[in-house]
Amino acid sequence: MHYSPEFKKAAIELCNAGRFIDSKGWVPATSGNFSARLPDGTIAITTSGKHKGQLQVEDIMLIDADAQSLDGKKPSAETALHTALYRRYPAINAVLHPHPVNAVLISKRHKDRVVLAGYELLKAFGDIKTHETQIVVPVFPNDQDIPRLAGVIDAYLDTTDDCYGYIIAGHGLYTWGESVTGALRHLEALDYLFDCELRLQGAD
Repeated sequence: MHYSPEFKKAAIELCNAGRFIDSKGWVPATSGNFSARLPDGTIAITTSGKHKGQLQVEDIMLIDADAQSLDGKKPSAETALHTALYRRYPAINAVLHPHPVNAVLISKRHKDRVVLAGYELLKAFGDIKTHETQIVVPVFPNDQDIPRLAGVIDAYLDTTDDCYGYIIAGHGLYTWGESVTGALRHLEALDYLFDCELRLQGAD
C-alpha cells in the first residue's frame, strides 16, 4: 500500500513517542497503543503486539474512523476506544494509552475517580491558568468486552465537558491532545500528579 506523507510523518511521531514513553517505564512488554488522526480523517495507529519502545514505521498501520484496517495489518483490540475519542472530540489529533505504574496503583485506591486539586501543574491542561482549580480523572472497571467498555466511557463523557484522560482500573491510562506533543504533555502531567497523590496518601 502507498502511504501518504502525512501518514509517514504521523508514524515517525508515534515511534518517537513510543521510545520516550518506554524510557519512562510506562509501556512494559508489548502493552499500550498510540494513534494520530490524519487530515483526511483516517487514523495512524500502532499494530497489535509490538514493543512500543522499539517501534518502526512499519509497525504503524492505517485505519478508518470506524476502526477498520485499511492496509491489512492487525490493530489492537482496544482500537475502538481511540476512534470513540476522535468521534467525540473533533479538536484532538492524538490518543496515547500507556500502562504507567502510578495510574495502575492509584486505580487500586480510587474506584471511580481521582480528583487532582491545587497543583501548579494543572496549567498543563486546556485553558487552565491557575492552581486554584481541579480536574477529575474517572476510573472505569476493566472489561475485555471493548464495545461494552466504550459504551460505559461514552456515557460518562456525555456528563462532562472537561476531561483530559481516564484510567481503566488495574490496566492503564488513556489521554489525548491536539497533537502527539500535546498528548505527551498531558501524559507526563498526569503521571506526575498521580505520583504526588500516591505519596500524599502513603504519608497518611
